[in-house]
Amino acid sequence: MIRINLLPEEYRRKARTPLKLMLAVSAVVTVNASLLAWASWLAIGVTTAVDSELAVLQTEDDGLKPQVAYHKSLETESKQHTLREETLAQINSSRISWTRKIDQFVDVVNGGDDGDRHMVWFDSLTVQQDGTGAAGTGKIEAPGHSGSENFGQVANFLDDITESPFLEGFEAPALPAGSESITDDELVPNVVWGFPLKIQMKPAGDAK
Repeated sequence: MIRINLLPEEYRRKARTPLKLMLAVSAVVTVNASLLAWASWLAIGVTTAVDSELAVLQTEDDGLKPQVAYHKSLETESKQHTLREETLAQINSSRISWTRKIDQFVDVVNGGDDGDRHMVWFDSLTVQQDGTGAAGTGKIEAPGHSGSENFGQVANFLDDITESPFLEGFEAPALPAGSESITDDELVPNVVWGFPLKIQMKPAGDAK
């Protein structure tokens, strides 16, 4: 049905917005405002927090970089020292301690039971060593004397040398050989045998 209001303008009832419509519009506006505020917080607040955390992490990273570089340099230096120690240990393991060898040699010379087994002495002791490790070669030469008429004491001395720790790293000495020389009968001993002592170093792979 169509209604026509014929009253003059000044007598007509003014149209009002329905209450339900106003409430609905207000609700929509409120929701939109809340969504806008939440989106703004996400866009500004979260971004700011992330940027702040990133700045903190970057600062920590900048502080750790020198420490990491220093640690790497220490690792490199440690590897160099380890390699150097291994090299020195290898050299020392393949090197003959001549001080110890001479002590062992003297022990054998002095261990002749006061001449009952042997009584020997040497004019000199020459040690020759060329290189170390796998390339090492060498020998010992000494002109010796045995103060006994029994030449078997020279063999006794060579046996004692062979069985002593002195021979470790060396070949067995050559078979006994020498020449008899008679000294003054008033001297003790009055018979002296001269013999050469020659001992070769073992090859590197057999130096045990």
